[in-house]
Amino acid sequence: MKEVINLYKRHKVTVDNFVETLIKSFPSDYIRYADRILKQHHFIQLIYGVDESFVQVTPIICRRESDEKQMGSEKSHYFHKMELDENGFYISTPYIHYRTGKASISVVRKEGDKYFVFDIHLIELLEELKLIEFNSTHDKVKRSVYFLGSTLLALVALALIGYGGFVFFKILFTFEDATFLHDIFKSIIAVTLGLAIYDLAKQIFEHEVVYQSFHHPEGKQYQVLGKFIISIIIALSIETLMVVFKIALDDYKNLSSAFYLIVGTTMLFVSLGYFYKTINAVSCKEVE
Repeated sequence: MKEVINLYKRHKVTVDNFVETLIKSFPSDYIRYADRILKQHHFIQLIYGVDESFVQVTPIICRRESDEKQMGSEKSHYFHKMELDENGFYISTPYIHYRTGKASISVVRKEGDKYFVFDIHLIELLEELKLIEFNSTHDKVKRSVYFLGSTLLALVALALIGYGGFVFFKILFTFEDATFLHDIFKSIIAVTLGLAIYDLAKQIFEHEVVYQSFHHPEGKQYQVLGKFIISIIIALSIETLMVVFKIALDDYKNLSSAFYLIVGTTMLFVSLGYFYKTINAVSCKEVE
């Protein structure tokens, strides 16, 4: 929503001129020709008219239906800030439409003693003007794939957390001194990886399914990647600690494995630190 509004504000003059010119080209009897107008211009969501007292005097004409229930209702609260320009037009600021839930603008055109209202889908209007690239079918398919993928990841995460809990409670009820440390670390690793994968699934679901935007800020991607890598580093650190404990219990055959794990985990720490330093430097340059 924020990106759409900012894009509209940057191109407000162009968009408003296009809308005014388009509506001027319509037959003056907007209600009679509403079906044809809506069919030809998919970004127009509905049309209705009010009189000079702002009482609705026409049905609300939508693409698939005509609603006459609100005829005679008072609409003045929608028009109290309206100021027509020299061409008899008023274009509202962007808002979320109560019927569609989409980012919209309302255009009011005065014809004689009536005001005709055109509610316009802002995203589709910007797409019509080639100001954004948005394909609703592709968007639905992409959201469905991300939804399925994030759901499966969440189920895997829950399975790992459940397995970690199962191992932990198994330790409590069948205490075996020989395998206690091994099993407790196995439980910790399973839960840690489960949380990491769940956090990844949550990030994908929030940013690609629910709150998807047309622009993909780098910060969002870095945040998801950073959180996941940190969780992996924690899991590797725990595994390293487990191997060290095994060595302390005279299991020296794993000494080389512990060394390589420590080196690998340290390299991940250094790489992650350099990664964040680079990103912060880029962000500062962009601000300047």
